[in-house]
Amino acid sequence: MQPFWCDNTLISFEKNKSVSTIDSTPYTLAVPKPSISTRDLAELTIGFAAIMAILWLPTREQLIFGPIVLLTPLMLVLLRPASRYELGLSWRGLVSSLWILPAAVALATFGMVVARLAGTFHPLYNGDLAHVGGYVLWTVYQQFLLQDYFMPRLTRVLSSDTALVAAGVLFAVAHLPNIPLSIATLLWGVASCALFRRYRSLLIVGLVQGLLGLCFAVCIPDAMHHHMRVGLGYWHYHPVQGSFQASGARN
Repeated sequence: MQPFWCDNTLISFEKNKSVSTIDSTPYTLAVPKPSISTRDLAELTIGFAAIMAILWLPTREQLIFGPIVLLTPLMLVLLRPASRYELGLSWRGLVSSLWILPAAVALATFGMVVARLAGTFHPLYNGDLAHVGGYVLWTVYQQFLLQDYFMPRLTRVLSSDTALVAAGVLFAVAHLPNIPLSIATLLWGVASCALFRRYRSLLIVGLVQGLLGLCFAVCIPDAMHHHMRVGLGYWHYHPVQGSFQASGARN
C-alpha cells in the first residue's frame, strides 16, 4: 500500500500490518484473526465420521442408518441460506461449464482405447440401465456432499486453496481401503472442487464423475477395484471366475 501525508506526517501501512511515521519507529498493529466456527468444525467432524461409520457397517445396518446419515447434510445445507448459484444449481453455471462434458468423454474414450491395447478392458459387472442410472445419480449426490456440504465448511475453517486439497483427501479417505479408487478420487476430488469453484455447476461435476467412474470400472480389472466397493464391502468381494478371461477373449 502506498504511504500518504496527513498533518505533515508521512504515514505508511505495510503488508505486515505495521504503522510508522516519518520520525518514529515502526510498530505492528495487532490484527485479530477471524475465529473458527465451532459449528463448522462440529458439522465437518461429525458428518465425515458418520459417513465413514456407515461405510464400515454390514449391509443390513447400512440400509437402516444410511439414509439418515446421507440426508442429514441435505437438511443442514438447506437450513443455511444460499442462492441457487452458490449451490451450483443455476443455469448460468450449467451453460458456462458444458465444455467439461465433451472433454470428459474424450478422456474416457482415450482411457478405454488404452485399456483395450493393454488387455484390461472388460464389461461392467452389472451393466443394466437401472444400475448405471442409479450409480450416476449417486455420483451427483456425492458431489452435492462434497461441494455444498464439506467445501463451504472447509473454506471457512481453512484457506481456499488448502480447502481444495483437504476436500480431495477426505474424498479419497472415504474410498478406502480401495487403493486404486482412493488414488483416483484424490485427484478427482481436488479437480472437481476447482471446477465447481470456477463454474458452479453441480450437475456437470456429478455427471462427469459418473462418466469417469464407469470408465474406471471397465478399464481397471475387477480384481483391483473389487467392483468399485469401499469400506467393509471391499472385503466382501467375490470375483466371478473366468469373467475377465472371457471378456479378454471377446475383445
